[in-house]
Amino acid sequence: MPSRAPVGFGSRRTPGSPWVTWGRVQLPAVPRATPIPSQSGPRKCRRPPASPGLERAERAGRRRGAVAGLAMLCGRRHPFCLWLWLLLLLLLPPPPGARGHGDHARSRDEAAEADSGRAWKAFQRLREHLRAAGALSRRYWALFSCRLWPEACGKDEEAPARPLGWSLPLLGQQYLDILTTWYCSFQDCCDSGDCRIINNFTGLEADLHVRLHGQHLARELVLAAVRGYLELPQPDKALALSFHGSSGTGKNFVARLLAENLFRDGLRSNCVQVFIATLHFPHPKYVDQYKEQLTGQIRKTQERCHQTLFILDEAEKLHPELLEVLGPQLDRQTLENHRAKSPRSIFLFLSNLGGSVINEVVLDLLKGGRSREDIRMENLEPHLQAEIVESTDSGFGHSRLVKENLMDFLIPFLPLEYRHVRLCARDAFLSQELLYTEAALDEIAKMMVVSQEAAAMVARPHKKINRPDL
Repeated sequence: MPSRAPVGFGSRRTPGSPWVTWGRVQLPAVPRATPIPSQSGPRKCRRPPASPGLERAERAGRRRGAVAGLAMLCGRRHPFCLWLWLLLLLLLPPPPGARGHGDHARSRDEAAEADSGRAWKAFQRLREHLRAAGALSRRYWALFSCRLWPEACGKDEEAPARPLGWSLPLLGQQYLDILTTWYCSFQDCCDSGDCRIINNFTGLEADLHVRLHGQHLARELVLAAVRGYLELPQPDKALALSFHGSSGTGKNFVARLLAENLFRDGLRSNCVQVFIATLHFPHPKYVDQYKEQLTGQIRKTQERCHQTLFILDEAEKLHPELLEVLGPQLDRQTLENHRAKSPRSIFLFLSNLGGSVINEVVLDLLKGGRSREDIRMENLEPHLQAEIVESTDSGFGHSRLVKENLMDFLIPFLPLEYRHVRLCARDAFLSQELLYTEAALDEIAKMMVVSQEAAAMVARPHKKINRPDL
């Protein structure tokens, strides 16, 4: 037998060979038609009669050759293959058995009719799936465009009915959020005109109630102050909040919660700037250079974002001249320099100043039978203000910020109790997906509470501080 010919669409016959090749199938060659003379009219060709089995084999060879050619294109991932199959699926007419049963259809074999009917139903289902996929794609685009351009989104238009079995899954919604975030990273597309700003007050309230332990005063004051300021149509000054309390009471944690709920990227946002006195401004002899850097950074951030957050950690260690530089930033704007669209700025000053007097007052109230949740701001504010002004270790209380009442709120952070420290330790383990034991939580809580009491005793050695029985 001669060697087989390569795969192709048509037939190939070697001269002198009794075989003809259709794709990968070799069949006996059919004799060529021979012309026969006719007495009238042109000559007609007549093919010698062939057996029905040979004709079926020849037709099957043609079909297999065509399929083999398509398989070759699809094997090479030719784009023609995809378009061809889609065209065939969408435009292929129904088989005769599915259109109607005529006299010719009735004469067919019942098995062939059943096969053609099942094939047509499969084509119908596939066509419906393709149409549903197209509808889902249009749904994705509608949601995406409404995310980017909400003003152009037709609110009065009724959403088209979705096909059964096709909906917007949670994973697709997450992909849509990722795509929207990527687009908004370089293009203004949100209601506020800046996708970096989210102002999630609901999330902020939930975080302050669930994740912040033992600080009911800070929870109430921070939420009310920030929400009230950002909801003003046109504020005439920046919001200045001063957090006071001992180390480990949650000042930095609340600052991080604010950044996470007001800005999409949290502390990494280019609308948020964090300054640590001992890190960014360590040498007093470079104070002039620090002043230029600080004011320049604030100005650039305000030009970049219409809402900004500045966190100044260890504020009691800032050089007095740096505190004075911040005065114009917190001062109330006059009508002359009040721009039509001034940026909204929030300044957070984190300080240990006043922590000792807060601890003393709270412990005295607890010893007197007062419940911790019943301690109000009026119980602490006079003592805290006096401690800040009378402090000789820091220039914070003698700066313009305090003397001219440029601070909008002094927010005390109470000393944490044993149960609060235990909850904080548990949350820290959970956030890192680490296993913990009750004994480990107890050990951490004991160490933290003892360290807070020792710090208070060193600050006020003339007073005996006892931890209440909790």
